[in-house]
Amino acid sequence: MTKMLPKTLGTAQEPLCPKRIALLQEMPIFGALSAAAIEFIEQHCNQVSLEPGSVFFYEGDPASSLFVLESGHAEVIKQCGDELRTLRQLGPGDSFGEMAIVDMNPRGATVRATEKCVALELPAAALYELYQFDLEQFTLIQMNMLREISRRLRFLNDKLAHERPDILEKASRV
Repeated sequence: MTKMLPKTLGTAQEPLCPKRIALLQEMPIFGALSAAAIEFIEQHCNQVSLEPGSVFFYEGDPASSLFVLESGHAEVIKQCGDELRTLRQLGPGDSFGEMAIVDMNPRGATVRATEKCVALELPAAALYELYQFDLEQFTLIQMNMLREISRRLRFLNDKLAHERPDILEKASRV
């Protein structure tokens, strides 16, 4: 039996957008979700448009949402002492901001537009609203976010193992 999820409580500014629904369905963090859950999420997304050099959020900011880049490119950057380091480049279809939603800690890095960007912002409150109405779909999103974070961690572990095994050894004792 397919569950009927409630319509948004006034957070959507536009009717359903088939292009956005298709984008969300292709995202690993929304994999295996029902059509009703995808529509619920799309209805709760806010569109954010940024010019090059503008920032989605800063390292240390409180986390209140995750993002899906619809168009444009951005970079994930982290302050390391006096140096600003690029951790990752983002393009259309990439998601970011999930880690802070999962662990409820402040943002671990800054995300800055490198060209004009349009992103979908999904407030954490919408995920918790989904939890109230369909625990199974909420659980799938949480598992998918953890898989994505785990995939990134494995990549970094492999990179450290090859480039800086001394740091990996120290990290294993934490």
